[in-house]
Amino acid sequence: MDERIITTGAKTEDDWQYSLRPRRLSEYIGQDKAKANLAVFVKAAVTRREALDHVLLYGPPGLGKTTLAAIISNELGVNFRQTSGPAIERAGDLAAILTNLQERDVLFIDEIHRLSRQVEEILYSAMEDFALDIIIGKGPRARSIRVDIAPFTLIGATTKAGSLSPPLRDRFGVISRLDYYSTDALVEIITRAAQILQIPIEAGGAEEIARRSRGTPRIANRLLKRVRDFAQVEGSAAITDDIADRALLALEVDRAGLDHTDRRLLEAMIKKFGGRPVGLDTLAAAISETRETIEDIYEPYLLQLGFIMRTPRGRIATEAAYRHLGLPFPKAAANDTPTLFDFED
Repeated sequence: MDERIITTGAKTEDDWQYSLRPRRLSEYIGQDKAKANLAVFVKAAVTRREALDHVLLYGPPGLGKTTLAAIISNELGVNFRQTSGPAIERAGDLAAILTNLQERDVLFIDEIHRLSRQVEEILYSAMEDFALDIIIGKGPRARSIRVDIAPFTLIGATTKAGSLSPPLRDRFGVISRLDYYSTDALVEIITRAAQILQIPIEAGGAEEIARRSRGTPRIANRLLKRVRDFAQVEGSAAITDDIADRALLALEVDRAGLDHTDRRLLEAMIKKFGGRPVGLDTLAAAISETRETIEDIYEPYLLQLGFIMRTPRGRIATEAAYRHLGLPFPKAAANDTPTLFDFED
């Protein structure tokens, strides 16, 4: 799984993408609704010279939550402090960060759903009252003191908004969901990245890469870099649609954006189990993956494409999946198509 070029998770070799990140909202491509709302809120906060309300950004990985958080800080003209939920192990770690913030600074916490309960409770009063409640001493002599901190803006990012506790979620004044990007938006992102990296690319080449990027800018930039290698070795003056197609097929990324692991999962459902409903544990054993990997990494995009369905009886490959793999859709499977009432909530 770690070697998949189309994984949406961040990889250490993606560090080069930092240079491609936009710095202003006007440069940020896509997410028009979230961007328009944030522009209003930021402008209002700057006009009043107040800290922006706390912001929660949620959505699938690789869509630009960290980039958008840094842009908000730039638009506000304040300092940007970045950390992550797992990195804040103790309440003292959070207190040290908060007491060092200046007025109206932005604190960005990635994977905020992974904060420990003790740290989260300290965060409540900090977000709401801009104060820290600190316990000094132990036992009967323990006493609580309140330390005021500078008004600040917390920007939290998560891929699992449902994992946030209600008290924490309710303290965010601005909540924005980032959705998968359209092909047109990805073409713009790829074209912009190619200009920055000085990679000649034709419109057809950018569109070919965009269609296979699974709606995710992180994957689009990663594929662009790999396709550039193929174009350079072939001595092409620019990335054309033909070169992009051949390069991506060589990387085993097909025209729907699926790689060999995605196809192996679909083929197991169709060939090993005859297209009948299959349980998640059984499917995991069949392709030698963990159920968590299938549920969190492979399934979301296949569900988005409509290639699989979840039913109470198990996972089922749809007719679209059969067509994509070039396999005949059996009549028995057509007759066994679940109704609306068969689907899981």
